[in-house]
Amino acid sequence: MNNPNITIGHSQESILATNKVLKNTYVLLSMTLIFSGLMTFIGMSLNIGQGVALISTIAAIGILWFVLPRTANSAAGIPVIFAFTGLLGLGLAPMLNFYLTVNPSIVTTALGGTGVIFLGLSGYALTTRKDFSFMGGFLMVGLLVVLAAAVANIFLQMPVMGLVVSGAIVMLMSGLILYETSSIIHGGETNYIMATASLFLSILNLFQALLHILGAFGGDD
Repeated sequence: MNNPNITIGHSQESILATNKVLKNTYVLLSMTLIFSGLMTFIGMSLNIGQGVALISTIAAIGILWFVLPRTANSAAGIPVIFAFTGLLGLGLAPMLNFYLTVNPSIVTTALGGTGVIFLGLSGYALTTRKDFSFMGGFLMVGLLVVLAAAVANIFLQMPVMGLVVSGAIVMLMSGLILYETSSIIHGGETNYIMATASLFLSILNLFQALLHILGAFGGDD
């Protein structure tokens, strides 16, 4: 016969563990966003070119694929996640310099929109406690389709397709924020460093997509 006290104890331990992962994720995410913003500011001040930005982004992808998974379960994962987010922030500098030169309001609007979407979706997931794990397959297929369309548009150079891709990215990143937050809440993600990396990427891609859309409709793209 099962002991109800043991069941309750295990449930409480599970809730406490989930809350700890959630808290650590949001603390680390806030810190990495600030650090990434600082690196972006440094890159903008130095007026780095597209070549440096590309190298920085490729290096960040390499860290995400080959270094972060091996260090995420140890203290070494902390400097690695900061290196990853810092390099991505540095790679954003030329794009932001361009939009700030053309129309600074585009950047502030994109930042505000990104913040509202992220906080709104995270708040919804945290408040309702709904399980959005069912979205995983759809989001994966969507990402593959959008990636293929984005690569195709490099050669086709169709502005309308670019806008469609950016709109799809906004929708997909919004879905990923719900999915990732839900995964933490329901115990699917127990590593706060990996959760931070995932949420950071969703926020960054969302911001870049909004920049592209706002720039296009502002007649600056």
